[in-house]
Amino acid sequence: MFAIRLISRLPLSILYLLSDILYLVARFGIKYRKEVIDENLKFAFPEKSDAECKSIRNKFYRNFTDSFAETIKLLTISEQEFEKRFQLVNTDFLEEAASSGTSVLLVSGHLFNWEMGVIGINQAIQTPVETVYLKVNNPFFNNLINTIRTHFGGIVTEKRCFRRTMLTLAKSPRVVLLGSDQRPPSSEKRYKRDFLNRPAVFFEGAEFLSKKMNLHIIYGKMTKIKRGHYRYEMIKLAEPPFDKHLEHSITDKFCEMLEDNIRLQPDLYLWSHKRWKI
Repeated sequence: MFAIRLISRLPLSILYLLSDILYLVARFGIKYRKEVIDENLKFAFPEKSDAECKSIRNKFYRNFTDSFAETIKLLTISEQEFEKRFQLVNTDFLEEAASSGTSVLLVSGHLFNWEMGVIGINQAIQTPVETVYLKVNNPFFNNLINTIRTHFGGIVTEKRCFRRTMLTLAKSPRVVLLGSDQRPPSSEKRYKRDFLNRPAVFFEGAEFLSKKMNLHIIYGKMTKIKRGHYRYEMIKLAEPPFDKHLEHSITDKFCEMLEDNIRLQPDLYLWSHKRWKI
């Protein structure tokens, strides 16, 4: 961890030089998951030409390697530098809901750089923030990423443990961050629906919690302004009462909003993930 902290203190301009090298290796050397990326793009954008999909793939490689540099920098980044690079819009939605004495669910997808979204929420609002994550098998990297996520405060809770802590959502109001586009394992209860023109499965934890505990749900829309600069907008997804909401309606709405977000800047999405494996 000490060595990573030393690297993190380098200017981001220097870290981007390392990213440039990784980009060349990923794109031209090992051709990182090229077949997976190409297949995902082909189904997601049937209206695009091969040249257009190739352009998205190459830009994805750039964003992918840049995210490593940016995330390492988050370990030691100052609040002043972070505020110059990250715009958080409509946080009033979070504060208003939390001030009413209830918890709020903030759902988003894996668009670069989602880790900036995690620490940006902690840095910007007074309400306690809890990030729910899936545990990484490597203990070192699991500890590293959780240390980064709590750089500006907040807590991180592994998904299995959250099943216990979620019982306190009513008496301990907080903002709960959920990466809601992750692919659930077959051992979990899953909801199957089309996503970007192919069947996919989703967790429905956000829908279950919101309806069970009358929680507001907000979507976090990520867009990239330029290299190293992002905008994260809070958009109301659903709010109580939910008595007229159909089954799966909240998950469906999330998928629609995520698809719109992806189409806006498709190279920001994590296309190397085998998201559509059922």
